Amino acid sequence: MNIAPPTYVPTENSKRIPANWAVRASLLWQHRKLLARVTVISLVLSLGIAFTIPKQYKSTASIMPPDQQGGGAMMLAALAGGRGGGGLGALGSLASGLLGGHTTTALFVSLLQSGTVRGHIIQRFDLKRIYHSRYNADAAKHLGRVTKISDDKKSGVITIEVEDRDPVRARDIAQAYLDELNKLVTQTSTSSGHRERIFIEHRLDSVRNDLEQAQLELSEFSSKNSTIDIKEQTRAMVEAGARVQAEMLVAQSGLQSLRQIYGDSNIRVKETEARIASLQKDLVQMTGTSAPLRSASSEADGPATSDDDKGSLYPPLRQLPRLAVPYADLYRRVKVQEAVFELLTQQYELARLEEAKDVPVVSVIDAPGVPEKKSFPPRLIVALALTFLAFAATSGTLLFREAWAKLNPNDPRKTLAAEAVPVIRRRIHSIISSRKNAA
Repeated sequence: MNIAPPTYVPTENSKRIPANWAVRASLLWQHRKLLARVTVISLVLSLGIAFTIPKQYKSTASIMPPDQQGGGAMMLAALAGGRGGGGLGALGSLASGLLGGHTTTALFVSLLQSGTVRGHIIQRFDLKRIYHSRYNADAAKHLGRVTKISDDKKSGVITIEVEDRDPVRARDIAQAYLDELNKLVTQTSTSSGHRERIFIEHRLDSVRNDLEQAQLELSEFSSKNSTIDIKEQTRAMVEAGARVQAEMLVAQSGLQSLRQIYGDSNIRVKETEARIASLQKDLVQMTGTSAPLRSASSEADGPATSDDDKGSLYPPLRQLPRLAVPYADLYRRVKVQEAVFELLTQQYELARLEEAKDVPVVSVIDAPGVPEKKSFPPRLIVALALTFLAFAATSGTLLFREAWAKLNPNDPRKTLAAEAVPVIRRRIHSIISSRKNAA
């Protein structure tokens, strides 16, 4: 038995949908001249608007933050990458996640977006005046809108993009981000090398003051007592005293011979006696007295030596043993402070090298350059988009007006519009009138 195929009976909806589209297309085709005029006029106005939008230039910089993972982190990260580890691979993945493969990247992104960095950039380029902002907070928000800081999760590379109307200023602001980041990282570095350098620096200042004080005390003691080098001065004084005493003994023996030959009144006898007296005076001055040294508090009462010792170029021989003890003490203090100062200076330089190694340095991959092409606005797209919006708005207005005209006058929507429109018009008219009277 042959069964006839079912016949398709069009429903009411299937008939109405194509008919509605056809009606709407026909209505738009009837107003094609109006739509064409609106399209042309909107295209011209859109091109004018697109060309009045100021150009924006984008400068881009890419940096690679230092990787500060320790040996344990690197080992666990290597274990995390193994495929045949089973449970060990899961443990490595967990450890890698806890330790952070690129924790420095997130830290540097936070530093770049911090208020300290933005505040310094705002002050450096006077962005409050350029962005027409009254407060620093508004300028910071504007700077945040024109700046895009992103990071690659896999490689850890940070990209900084800055847009500005001036291409040179865009490049300078991008470079300022790098400069401020380096300054902030250096200031906030809390490495062991930094702490050691700070400690040695304070200790070095203290030792330098102690060394200067010890040198000053030694110089004052040497100036007051005419002591330069006790050992050399003692040797020189003993040799000079022995020479003077030998000359005096020779002169005394010669004096006795002259007296026996010429008598006491002879000129040669008188001359020899005068020479012996001079040698005795020199010998007494060289040997000095054995009186104890006066302290600094008793110097006002009188000098420690006799009047003949005042202004002498060298200390008396009998006072050298007493001067040797305080001189040696002062000299030892100076030498100790010099040794400590030299040792701390070496350690300070080593600490500075260690600090330079510990402070993370930003590695610039792509330095910001002056952009040659604008990044915004895309004028053709803006013009086409505005033209399409004008065409769509005109078409929608025509279709709405036609649909509104076909509504039943007793339709609730028309009734509501008939009641609301006059009220709104009167309200607008009253507002305009009150403003004119106030003006």
